[in-house]
Amino acid sequence: MSALPSDQPLRLMSVHAHPDDESSKGAASCARYVADGVEVMVVTCTGGEAGSILNPAMDTPEVHADMVGTRRAEMDKAAAILGVQHRWLGFVDSGLPEGDPKPPLPQGCFALEPLEVPTEALVGLMREFRPHVVVTYDENGGYPHPDHIRTHEVSMAAFDAAGDPDRFPLAGEPWQPLKVYYSHGFSKARIQAFHQALLDAGMESPWAEWLEKWDDSRQDPGTRITTRITCAEYFPVRDDALRAHATQIDPNGRWFQMPMEMQQRVWPTEDYELARSLVDTDETNENPGDDLFAGVRERVEA
Repeated sequence: MSALPSDQPLRLMSVHAHPDDESSKGAASCARYVADGVEVMVVTCTGGEAGSILNPAMDTPEVHADMVGTRRAEMDKAAAILGVQHRWLGFVDSGLPEGDPKPPLPQGCFALEPLEVPTEALVGLMREFRPHVVVTYDENGGYPHPDHIRTHEVSMAAFDAAGDPDRFPLAGEPWQPLKVYYSHGFSKARIQAFHQALLDAGMESPWAEWLEKWDDSRQDPGTRITTRITCAEYFPVRDDALRAHATQIDPNGRWFQMPMEMQQRVWPTEDYELARSLVDTDETNENPGDDLFAGVRERVEA
C-alpha cells in the first residue's frame, strides 16, 4: 500500500448487524488498514440482545440478567483490540425466527423499522465520519438473518443518500462515499481448502458436516469476489477480537480448531465484492484487486 498523506487520512466504515459480526467478518482487514494509518469505524446496527449464549462458560444467571450490558462490554473490548472507532446505530435485535411456520418478528425490532428511520441514522454517521469506502453485507445478508438483510438495505440506501443535500437535511453536511464492498468470508472454496488441509495433516476437520449440507442451488459467494485483502499477519488480532465476544464465541469451538500457521498459509486473504464504485477501478472476479481503496487513493492524494 502506498503511503498516506498526513493531512488527508483515508477512512473506512464497516457496517454490521450485531456485536461480534465485526470480528467474524473482515476483522483482519480492518486491523491491517488501522496499522497502515487508515481511520476505521465499525457501526453496529443492533445491540445483539436476542443472541444465544454459545459459550457454556458464560451461560450464567448474571449474564442472562444483563445481556445488553454484557454485549456492550464485549463490543468495547473487541473494538479496542482491533483499534477501530465504534458506534451503535441504536436498534433492537430482531432475533432469528425458527420453526415451521416461523413466528413473526417482534414489534419494534430492527428488521421491522421503516427503512427511512435507520437509513437516516446511518446517513448521520456517514456525514460525521466521512468514509471513503463502506463495507457491508450482500443482498442475502451473508446469511439470511433478518437483521443482516436489513443491514444490507440500510447500508445501500445510506450510501445513495449521504451525498444528497435534499435527503435528510438534519443529518449533517452531505458526504458521498466512493465505494461499497460486500464482505464474503464463507465461500465454498475457502471452506473446502481448510477442510482438505486438515485432512492432509491427519487432523479431524470441523467443516465436514457443513460441506455435506452445502446448498449448491444458491450462488456461491466465491464466484462474486473481486478483491482479496492479504491480512494473514492480523489473523491473531481477529481471533483475539472474536474471543472478546465471550457469550457468542466458544474458545474451544470450531473457529479455533485449525492451527494459525495453517490458516495463514492456506487462505491468507479476506475476500470482498465491489458492489458500487464512483471511481475508476479494474477489480473483477477474473482479476481480483488487492486494496479496498484502489481508485480512491488517487482521488484523495490528488
